[in-house]
Amino acid sequence: MKKLIETIKNIFKIEELRKRILYTLGLLLIYRFGSFVVIPGINPEALSALESQVEGNGLMGLLNIFSGGAFSNASIFALGIMPYISASIVIQLLGIVVPYFQKLQKEGESGRRKINQWTRYLTIIVLLLQGPAYLANLHAQLPDAAFVLGRSSFLFTVSATVVLIAGTMFVMWLGEKITDKGIGNGVSLIIMVGIIARLPHALLAEFNTRFTESTGGFVMLVVELVMLFLVFAATIALVQAVRKIPVQYAKRIVGNKQYGGVRQYIPLKINAAGVMPIIFAQALMFIPMFFSKFEATQGIAAAFANYTGFWYNLVFGLLVIAFTYFYTAITVNPNMMAEDMKRNGGFIPGVKPGKKTSEYLDIIMTRITFPGSIFLAIVAILPAFASKLGINHQFALFYGGTSLLILVGVILDTLKQIESYLLLRHYDGLMKTGRIKGRS
Repeated sequence: MKKLIETIKNIFKIEELRKRILYTLGLLLIYRFGSFVVIPGINPEALSALESQVEGNGLMGLLNIFSGGAFSNASIFALGIMPYISASIVIQLLGIVVPYFQKLQKEGESGRRKINQWTRYLTIIVLLLQGPAYLANLHAQLPDAAFVLGRSSFLFTVSATVVLIAGTMFVMWLGEKITDKGIGNGVSLIIMVGIIARLPHALLAEFNTRFTESTGGFVMLVVELVMLFLVFAATIALVQAVRKIPVQYAKRIVGNKQYGGVRQYIPLKINAAGVMPIIFAQALMFIPMFFSKFEATQGIAAAFANYTGFWYNLVFGLLVIAFTYFYTAITVNPNMMAEDMKRNGGFIPGVKPGKKTSEYLDIIMTRITFPGSIFLAIVAILPAFASKLGINHQFALFYGGTSLLILVGVILDTLKQIESYLLLRHYDGLMKTGRIKGRS
């Protein structure tokens, strides 16, 4: 406890870090306040029917968790950040097949700004589809008394769609500001805050299930928490696991000083993609919801609306594996790593510099990504198994799966950034003997 208090003091001694943390907390607080602001034209007292529908639907319940309850509150932030994630997926896929976007990716900062601009435009297009779909669901679930201007009011539909678009764009802006001037990845932090906001409600529901329905009582609750702890520990191990590649640097003598001549290591992460494959895969799994109104596709939409179903989890797991490879290929560039080593006089023992080094690193990344992606997919579909074993569906969403992976990934990533500030100013870091950065 004394060490924790000392670490907190060290954090607030660093002016830049203190300002970034307070700035981040302030913007996240604004986001949470906005999650309770109901869309103009809807009576807040008539939203109980929507909340009941969301709690009884696994996929909508998951979307409600990601939005921090804004979905069931009919909030101006009801669509959350997921339309932006969906647009980002499409733009990154276009970066593989469209030469124009490939060129933008190679233009550095200017190219990144143009890609961000295209992502914003595409986000608005996605919102123009998702906004009316969300309002159609409100019309189907809420009574006439819930609509101040009337159920079939054209003015309400147009104004509410504009409000939903503005709300998501504002949330996207908050995420970008947190990334630029705060601490951690803004979009991931917004999703994480939404998940944490729903955790107390899910725990209370599980307590009620165990103690009021005679389904195992305290013993089963302890077993569930122990299993959750084990899954949590395994997930942290997955996120932190690395394969160290030895690198030898040639000895150079400049004046009276010797440079190089030592062996270092390149830490290749087993899960180099982090939490993004889960977010991307989950965003794509929401797409079939929008085809439920068409008779020809109602069967497919129904199969993918059940998050405990076989087809949903099979496709979800395969998407997680595919996006793990895809995002790893984007974030890890063996050619650049090989060129940097060659330029600095480094080489991997037993491997020729240049092309052979690039091929060697590519083979290693392919091999270590496979078990990492499989384990990531298994953890992602654990909520379905938890629900089948009798765990309350609200708490089951936290029992591994997307929620847990996002929590672990985002928290560790944020702690790494905080620790880097502490170590840069010659403090011990967050934990004296910890492995947050994987340091030896």
